[in-house]
Amino acid sequence: MADETRITIAIDGPAAAGKGTISKAVAQQLGFAHLDTGLLYRAVGAKTLSGAEAVDAATSLQSEDLEADNLRTPEVAQAASKVAVIAEVRAALVDFQRAFARRLGGAVLDGRDIGTVICPNADVKLFVTASAEVRAERRYLELSGNGLDVSRDEVLADVKARDERDMNRAEAPLKPADDAVLIDTSNLTIEEAVDMALATIKSRRQ
Repeated sequence: MADETRITIAIDGPAAAGKGTISKAVAQQLGFAHLDTGLLYRAVGAKTLSGAEAVDAATSLQSEDLEADNLRTPEVAQAASKVAVIAEVRAALVDFQRAFARRLGGAVLDGRDIGTVICPNADVKLFVTASAEVRAERRYLELSGNGLDVSRDEVLADVKARDERDMNRAEAPLKPADDAVLIDTSNLTIEEAVDMALATIKSRRQ
């Protein structure tokens, strides 16, 4: 049984699979701290769009950088995916993530390499996925709902491009950990997906 004051839950998966929504809900219900590690890379990506060099942006990252208003735009998402393939960028952000994971009171981290690289000894590992078409539709509705002028075809192409880059990068590629529990949200409601995650966490912790 793990130290109950330092439970680490790793939730990985591709873009728009629902891992962020699930992670936030799980953390809230369990009373754990939550870190969307993708925001670290989005913040670095946003800095590069402003002219910064990627490694410099990563090593100088401040907590307030994670609160910038533009981190959810498609341009920043693409920039984040591009800087994430840089080994030096990933190394600069590892210590921050690992320190967060071991904080007292429990932690939920979501990203793409939490269970495989950042926290290979996490107490519970989940891999949240869904079909590219379902994920693209979710992202399209999110972006268009925020007033962005995008098409479904553009968003699907963007999702597939990110998948290709994330799964085939040399450094920490996106893949399930060997001991991760797979949750496919293609045909699940948010409530069903969260319930499945919580049930899995409960069973694994026992």
